[in-house]
Amino acid sequence: MDMHTNTEVHAEASAPTALWVIALLCMAPFPVSAVAYVFGPVDVTGPALTVLLTWSAVVLGFLGGIRWGLESARATPRWTRLAMSIVSPAAAWALVFARGSIDTAWLLCGFMAAFILQWLYDHAAPDVPARYPRLMTTLTLGACISLALALEQALRM
Repeated sequence: MDMHTNTEVHAEASAPTALWVIALLCMAPFPVSAVAYVFGPVDVTGPALTVLLTWSAVVLGFLGGIRWGLESARATPRWTRLAMSIVSPAAAWALVFARGSIDTAWLLCGFMAAFILQWLYDHAAPDVPARYPRLMTTLTLGACISLALALEQALRM
């Protein structure tokens, strides 16, 4: 028998306030670093871009960890879902590793694509808490809007 019953997994559609507060606080580095990259003084733009790129990688790794945790909690984990949970962290690592070898605009596009693909995968996933899609949509929007703002600046440079 599966560890989670259908009522346990889908019981609460709205996340508790503490979960939203923590999620939004953890999302803050996206817009803060993007705004600093776009509007900050020259000595701030480089570090701000580093924060944006590395925080994107950290969050994609975290999202893969969530997916791994949800799947590994099952009585019989599905190996394909476990394997797919490492795709976003691996892509994020590759993008960070490629910094300096490829143009910043391509890195930013790569991170946006990774977040969108992770979002699509999460929305197609069965057996997730009902609140999960809304949380992931909020996080994905915050990350992608911030990355798009930085992309617009990178294309001007």
